[in-house]
Amino acid sequence: MLARQRQAMILEEARRTGAVRVSDLVGRLGVSDMTIRRDLDVLAGRGLVEKVYGGATSIIGKSTDEPGFEAKSGRQRVQKEAIAAVAAELVRPGTAIGISAGTTTWTLARALDSVPGLTIVTNSIQVADVLRSSNQAERTVVLTGGVRTPSDALVGPVAVASLRTLHLDVVFLGVHGMADGPGFTTPNLTESETDRALVEAGRKLVVLADHTKWGTVGISTIADLNEADVVVSDDGLPEHAREILAEQAGEVLLAETIEAEEA
Repeated sequence: MLARQRQAMILEEARRTGAVRVSDLVGRLGVSDMTIRRDLDVLAGRGLVEKVYGGATSIIGKSTDEPGFEAKSGRQRVQKEAIAAVAAELVRPGTAIGISAGTTTWTLARALDSVPGLTIVTNSIQVADVLRSSNQAERTVVLTGGVRTPSDALVGPVAVASLRTLHLDVVFLGVHGMADGPGFTTPNLTESETDRALVEAGRKLVVLADHTKWGTVGISTIADLNEADVVVSDDGLPEHAREILAEQAGEVLLAETIEAEEA
């Protein structure tokens, strides 16, 4: 088992139970005490767990915690870039697409520079800024109005009203978390309503979520797992999460990141 896969399993167990013990992980994963401690050091360094005597505890925030755009943009950069590259392959020239707010969808926007003739609707100030600086002269960018959130999304009744009049070929949705039962979630109640309107405007839904989003649950559900036509994640996604998504979503695409991290 590769280190990234092992760390993903440790993180998921910490989130599921609230805490993990080194001794339990040694027996479960069949590796040395020192290996587990190094894994916990990596996860703690990424701000995902807090090390304690004999193990670690989960430090997932409350279901309403919403980090700002800058705070989120530095997390899982390799994974987000790999996911964006895979998602960009799903975009056809001349189509109308929706892109929700988020750092993964912002990374996707940066990967669309070579796709001509797009009409792009977004409720993200950051995404709109990226698209505005594109060299594509034939591109149309529509930014919804609304109230600005900490993650630079425009939400509320103005955004919802504008989205409900549109018909898009594909919607690319970034999420705060995904889990069996709650589905795809956000920590912002108003943003969930806006995202649902964006989802409903599209004929096809593509969800972009790196492996750390699995098991994270925000206060409000945007969509059920089975509403996604495609889920694009990375190869750090735990095996049982892959199985659940494969059963419920239309298709699961996993971006390769291990070689990129080692390079």
